[in-house]
Amino acid sequence: MSRAFILLLDSFGLGATPDAATFGDAGANTFGHIAAWAAKNGKPMNLPNLERLGLAAAAHLACGEWAEGFGLREGFSGAYGAARERSTGKDTQSGHWEIAGVPVDFEWGYFPRTTPSFPAQLSAALQELSGVPGFLGDCHASGTDIINLHGDEHVATGKLIIYTSGDSVMQIAAHEESFGLERLYQVCEMAFKLVAPYNIGRVIARPFLGANGNYTRTSNRHDYAVAPPAPTLLDHVKNAGGEVVGLGKISDIFAGQGISRVVKGVDNMALFDALLKVADEVGDGSLTFVNFVDFDQAFGHRRNVGGYSDALREMDARLPEFMAKLKEGDLVVITADHGCDPTWPGSDHTREHIPMIFFGPGVAPRALGISESFSDIGQTLARHLGVAPLANGNSLL
Repeated sequence: MSRAFILLLDSFGLGATPDAATFGDAGANTFGHIAAWAAKNGKPMNLPNLERLGLAAAAHLACGEWAEGFGLREGFSGAYGAARERSTGKDTQSGHWEIAGVPVDFEWGYFPRTTPSFPAQLSAALQELSGVPGFLGDCHASGTDIINLHGDEHVATGKLIIYTSGDSVMQIAAHEESFGLERLYQVCEMAFKLVAPYNIGRVIARPFLGANGNYTRTSNRHDYAVAPPAPTLLDHVKNAGGEVVGLGKISDIFAGQGISRVVKGVDNMALFDALLKVADEVGDGSLTFVNFVDFDQAFGHRRNVGGYSDALREMDARLPEFMAKLKEGDLVVITADHGCDPTWPGSDHTREHIPMIFFGPGVAPRALGISESFSDIGQTLARHLGVAPLANGNSLL
């Protein structure tokens, strides 16, 4: 029995990479700064399962410092290391694709930090095609903030809320009931075609519900994404006859390429429940890839340090449930796609090392060092599953 699992804690960085200054992120450290905040506020972070697997030791490799409150220095149970991104950005697609063996060596297009952010000809074309009366926002923003700011006017007028971020993305928000979910999806499909000349990676539909300035985004988010430019680990596994299960937004990020089954969840814990169920179902040669998005969208981007810390504790506490599902031959990696330091200025991602923590019944504990590409993760899993080698990366086990 050989199965593989990728547990991706979206945005859980372990400290700035050597090139972080180029991105304005020198000194960023998602894990380290959360741990320091927790200790300062009398809530020392306690992640016993992740620490035993080698999380703090991996962070020490990445940034040269031990996270505050983490005292284990030996006797780890996982093979642990950190990785630097070869891709030229710090966005979601680049991180996920590189993990799966396809680094992004080209430059994505980005919308400027101006108001308006979107070119007038793009907005005009989308308005004409969609028939909406206009747009609200049109700037760099946190999604929850801009929805609460403009939600009332959107409901009253039918104008769409549009915004962007440090990612290569256009986000379009609308009320599921007053505007309509399917109508929002149709507008996003139009927008996805219109942003192609700008080399934009994704258009994200951001539906929400609520009233009177108190709005909540729903789980009906949908990403319209550019497909990876080359076969990924997911394709290699699927082509070899293995099932590839994408939990959360994984299928959207890969534009459905290499996916056998899609499983959604409203939040981290719903996705963890789904992961446990999938672990009971998938067979030999399978790859299960889950993105725990709340770390990024609910806490990192919102600069909610306490919420991020609580979410990490919650995840750590449930890990033994998943570990109990593992069988001989299973290989699991806990990793991330970029950083999103909640103590950092602004609301964008941060250029950081990511964790590489491998474990399973047959994994010998050891330090793996620092990889120069996230693709080492994918290559390790490809070798474990016995599928064709990826074009990039080195196997670590």
